[in-house]
Amino acid sequence: MPDDSPRTLAALLAEVRACTRCAAELPLGPRPVLRAHPDARLLIVGQAPGTKVHASGIPWDDASGERLREWLQLSPDVFYDETRVAIVPMGLCYPGKGVHGDLPPRREYAPTWHAPVLDALPNLRLRLLVGSYAQAYYLPGFSRRR
Repeated sequence: MPDDSPRTLAALLAEVRACTRCAAELPLGPRPVLRAHPDARLLIVGQAPGTKVHASGIPWDDASGERLREWLQLSPDVFYDETRVAIVPMGLCYPGKGVHGDLPPRREYAPTWHAPVLDALPNLRLRLLVGSYAQAYYLPGFSRRR
């Protein structure tokens, strides 16, 4: 008898973290970095992990994370409490270095993984879209203006 039940969030996160579909295109190899728990009320959607985050496996574990935590006035204990804050970047793996910084997030991640993960987060009350890639993906008609 086929199992038609939805995946648990734990099983889904294990599947995401085991993903290797773009391994050949990733200079440091695959290491999907995200955090989520069904009780989380805040979702932070950023760009993609940098090299420091790739090395540690901890989202926002760099200077930009310190700045974001300061802006949000959240201690690291609260920020990294998965029951409070889910962190699901547009690109789950480090995309590589470009001419002017890191490359953009790979395009296949969000359409593949975001909907199933967000569907498993029923208590979200606020989505914080950090950066133009997250804003363009989640806000219809968003245009990058300077």
